[in-house]
Amino acid sequence: MRIDLNADVGESFGAFTIGDDAGLMKVVTSANVAAGFHAGDPSVLRRTIRMAKMHGVAVGAHPGFPDLAGFGRREMHVTTQEAEDLVLYQLAAVAGVAAAEGARLQHVKAHGALFNMAAVDRDLAEALVRAVASFDRTLILFASPGSEMASAAGRLGLRVAHEVFADRAYDSNGRLVPRQQVGAVVHDVDVVVARAVRLATDGTVVTLDGSVLKLDAQTMCVHGDTPGAARLAAAVRQGLEAAGVMVAAIGGSQ
Repeated sequence: MRIDLNADVGESFGAFTIGDDAGLMKVVTSANVAAGFHAGDPSVLRRTIRMAKMHGVAVGAHPGFPDLAGFGRREMHVTTQEAEDLVLYQLAAVAGVAAAEGARLQHVKAHGALFNMAAVDRDLAEALVRAVASFDRTLILFASPGSEMASAAGRLGLRVAHEVFADRAYDSNGRLVPRQQVGAVVHDVDVVVARAVRLATDGTVVTLDGSVLKLDAQTMCVHGDTPGAARLAAAVRQGLEAAGVMVAAIGGSQ
């Protein structure tokens, strides 16, 4: 058994510090680096990529809606062309800085509302995947199992890594429960670890309504902006390895 442990990082900007990237880089195997639209800035971007390279963590682009005030978690309704362009722009930014630091991108993972909307909106999903395909067809797309993003990537011949979330609640349809709903975020570390191990070893998770959902898990996310994210990620990794799960980057470290 093998799984990639990823985290959203590089989300500080200007005078605002978000998350513990230094702590997370010691634990995770893949890093989703913000490109400056929902969070991050040029200096943070470069510093984060340097940190990932130093720790042997694979680098990925983490594009989101242009929504610093809402941290990219508010829905924005843009045209498919605008969606394709804003994703392409962010991929180019992260890839360009990575190249300057002697690294290359392994993957792409959409952020927040963009991720959630593209999971169910075929047109938006196809726009996002077109941006990735036009930039670099070797990139791996992180997408929820059964999502429109995963389907669109398959149609365009891109490799998909099915992503799961141990610290987020699912509904019976396999979708993440909206953050504003009670119980959407799991805070108990022991519960998160148990869910992570179950997802990695059995491919199932208990949904918010108590039903059991089958999910193909290839990469698992720990949200970098969660308080104590580094400690949580360390506990998750320890739990996975104790259960006999190999924790390694989906495409190999860069």
